[in-house]
Amino acid sequence: MSHTPPKDEQPDIVDDEVESSRAPLLDHLNELRSRLIWALVALSVATIGCFFIALDIYELLLEPFARMAQEIRGTKLDFIYTAPMEFFFAKLKLALFGGLFVAFPFLAYQVYAFVAPGLYKNERGAFWPYLVLAPILFTAGASFVYFVMLPMLARFTVGMELTDSEVANITMLPRVADYLSLVMALMLAFGISFQLPLIMALLGKIGIVSSKALSSGRKFAVVGILAFAAVFTPPDMISQILLAAPVLLLYEIGILSVKMIEKKEAERDAAAAE
Repeated sequence: MSHTPPKDEQPDIVDDEVESSRAPLLDHLNELRSRLIWALVALSVATIGCFFIALDIYELLLEPFARMAQEIRGTKLDFIYTAPMEFFFAKLKLALFGGLFVAFPFLAYQVYAFVAPGLYKNERGAFWPYLVLAPILFTAGASFVYFVMLPMLARFTVGMELTDSEVANITMLPRVADYLSLVMALMLAFGISFQLPLIMALLGKIGIVSSKALSSGRKFAVVGILAFAAVFTPPDMISQILLAAPVLLLYEIGILSVKMIEKKEAERDAAAAE
């Protein structure tokens, strides 16, 4: 017959679990160095691989913007570069950006493998869902930029062209580096913003925040989200609203997630008390 230890003995069992996973400081530093080296190797390999297909990646990022621009103006959109090495460095930047996407699962695993020995067994089990959901939510944010933001930005910017003026026409000739910087900034901003419910759920899981506190601080969150949108998007209201609106929705989803976690914790405590 199985025997459940008394509650006053359970902390000792948990402490032994952590104590058995401890290592000297030098071992921690050696492991950290090893993890960093493997992470840099993975990132370097992914970046080099992406450099050989950088032009294909650039055309992929360009497609929704250029397609919408061509539909509006009726002619193909031209991009320019004004410095001899500008396009080459743009491809380097793009290769690093693509390398981060490709190597992220391995980088995330290295982070988990380093911190896992310091976590309790139940904490390690709870950590995995967040590790899996983080890249999914980041991809969702980047996809929102690709399928929604870029066509709307093309419609907005190309619509400002002046092609029938009797004085002088005004035509958009975007630079390669400027467009790439814009797309990367938007994808990073939206990818990070889409982590909001995950971060809120994690903070609620470990007891740092509560659904009540998040609900009462909603007005401050709105101001913070609007400020974030103003900093990380182009200086136009359309881009800022397109970022702020989904992040506000994600904030509400985060509150619901914390409420669900609190409900499950309350049910677990009630069951344990019986």
